[in-house]
Amino acid sequence: MTRKPTSDLRTGFTTGACATAAAKAAFMALLSGRFATRVEITLPRGQKPVFELAESRQGAGWAEAVVQKDAGDDPDVTHGALICVRVTRGGAGITFRAGDGVGMVTKPGLPIPEGQPAINPVPRQMISQALQGVANAAGVAGDCIVTISVAGGADLAEKTWNPRLGIVGGISILGTTGIVRPFSCAAWIASIHRGIDVARATGETHVAGATGATSERVSQAYLGLPDHAMLDMGDFAGGMLKYLKTHPVERVTIAGGFGKLTKLAQGAMDLHSSRSQVDFAILADWAAEVGVDHGAIGRCNTAMQALEIGGPKMAMLVAQRARVQAISVLGQDVNIDVLVVDRNGEIVANTM
Repeated sequence: MTRKPTSDLRTGFTTGACATAAAKAAFMALLSGRFATRVEITLPRGQKPVFELAESRQGAGWAEAVVQKDAGDDPDVTHGALICVRVTRGGAGITFRAGDGVGMVTKPGLPIPEGQPAINPVPRQMISQALQGVANAAGVAGDCIVTISVAGGADLAEKTWNPRLGIVGGISILGTTGIVRPFSCAAWIASIHRGIDVARATGETHVAGATGATSERVSQAYLGLPDHAMLDMGDFAGGMLKYLKTHPVERVTIAGGFGKLTKLAQGAMDLHSSRSQVDFAILADWAAEVGVDHGAIGRCNTAMQALEIGGPKMAMLVAQRARVQAISVLGQDVNIDVLVVDRNGEIVANTM
């Protein structure tokens, strides 16, 4: 898929921002007896977006409002999801609960402790501040129970990292700025970081990062690693390696296709086609070192052509040089290996 320049794409709002708007609308209705059709909230960086309610209802001692998530032009799996928040008076302070479609945390290493609803710290803070603001304006205590639900959230969660991270039963309520930026590299890298955190907290000493679905499936079967030790590295080799530098494990495996690992071997840390390319002149020089036809590699248009010409020798050379690049980031204290996986799901090079 060709990515448009981010400046041409429409931003959206996180599940945390939508939940904040719904919670504020519900609490206002609980105190006043009527719902506003639109509600304004304040995001962490000071923006003040206005949200429309998709649904609202009220009963004895409770009120709930629904906001439909708009992720803008980002291909977010939760785009269009209905974020429902029920607010009930009572308790001490603001208590958060997971309704249908919102997950529960079952493993250590995440920003929320085990046994708690998967409502991240910034959304909790946003909701708490919004409700306390309403309570202060009305001259009442802000004690209430906030239950967040997401229609179809359990099914949506299967398309996210949640099962791997030990979040069961639904999606997470996320967001650090309240804004969804299309095709956000930062969001993907943050997910890699959380995967590393969970692996470390659960005692895993070996993690594997893969560039795609095939290399992940093959490397996981080969290595015998559990799901929560597998990192969906994608194109972000640098994002994974730099975090592992400061949050180390004993052993790291990098698995991927020949083309992407060639770019890593040549020093690229972002392997996306729009941000790095294979240098075939350099690859040809490498090829000559292992007895592969220099001219033939230099005339290649694709990495697949180079692999077809160079075969296992070429694959191993790339794997070894990719390993050197990883060591340059992580250092010699970490056991690092590289697997090159072809399109048929065969391991064609292995530095182990």
